[in-house]
Amino acid sequence: MLWLILPLVGFASGSLPFGLWIARAKGVNIRAHGSGNIGATNVWRILGRGPGALCFTLDVLKGLLPSIGAGLTLRTLNADPASEPDVWLHMATGVAAIMGHMFTPLAGFKGGKGVATAFGALLGVWPVMTVAVLIALAAWIAVFRVGRMVGIASVIAAISMPIAVAAIGQIDPALRWRTPHLAVSIALALLVIWKHRGNIRRTLAGTEPRFVKKAPASGSSTGA
Repeated sequence: MLWLILPLVGFASGSLPFGLWIARAKGVNIRAHGSGNIGATNVWRILGRGPGALCFTLDVLKGLLPSIGAGLTLRTLNADPASEPDVWLHMATGVAAIMGHMFTPLAGFKGGKGVATAFGALLGVWPVMTVAVLIALAAWIAVFRVGRMVGIASVIAAISMPIAVAAIGQIDPALRWRTPHLAVSIALALLVIWKHRGNIRRTLAGTEPRFVKKAPASGSSTGA
């Protein structure tokens, strides 16, 4: 029964389109501006720091909370979880939240690119994925500071995830990974790369825009 309930809770949590709602509350159809994405980056770019930070925080929480809930339920929030199937279920709950964000039924199955929600979902898999995702965050910050390109920073961070998972297990036996940790980190890295394939093409072509806040159009662009 938990194999049904926990992923469903994760998907339902991830499906909450906070970016769409935050923009709509300000009279803006976020899909008509910038990249048209409902994620935190586009909200920040179009509506400014406050709404963007709020969207990012909520998108992280909708991945983090079901992940922590699954860990507490399955007792996998420790360095040596008792059962590998339970680790798979814990990871599946987080992945379901990410899928909910990317393909939310509440926004016509067209959601965000999943980076913030993935950050939250993996942060809740203590301690192996927590440490790995913090390493990936450091990679994201470093790349973004150099190039000011969110998409490419996200791709590099995603690639660093499975590398970090494998490496920290060798450095510290207390952080040894199980098969689900490495398999899911590789799968998510590939998914993030695929979702950012347009950013990669534009970067190679020299046309990828750098992150600059833009003022939104008039409030007449409301709607779903």
